[in-house]
Amino acid sequence: MQVDFYHLSSTPLERALPRIAERILAGGERLLVVASDADARARLDQLLWSYAPDSFLPHGLAGSEDDARQPVLIGETAEAANGARHIALADGVWRDEALAFTRVFHFFTEERIREARLAWKNLAGKDGVERRYWKQDEAGRWAQAA
Repeated sequence: MQVDFYHLSSTPLERALPRIAERILAGGERLLVVASDADARARLDQLLWSYAPDSFLPHGLAGSEDDARQPVLIGETAEAANGARHIALADGVWRDEALAFTRVFHFFTEERIREARLAWKNLAGKDGVERRYWKQDEAGRWAQAA
């Protein structure tokens, strides 16, 4: 399984997450987006409807009878009622439950860098876990740093 750490320094989550979600959906996969705060989940819900004028990402908030049908599901916990094998930790908080997924996208800002470093270190000894660290260069492009 692969864990991608995305250090959000110049590109905010609102720009990075939709691009990742688009790629996952284009590959015929599903995504679970996790944020513990209800307001953050509501903002993510609005974001995925309106992030670009000419497109949207089909999605829903966890807790409805349609959860299993959602290509992208936004929830409070790492429970993929939509059958997702990809998970985006959108609030900067690492959750060990994410290790049950095929691929993890761990987004964090400077405010959460200490926790991200600890998660990186703790994952170093886990069998079957491939870690990647992405940060932005001066031009704002994502570059793999580790």
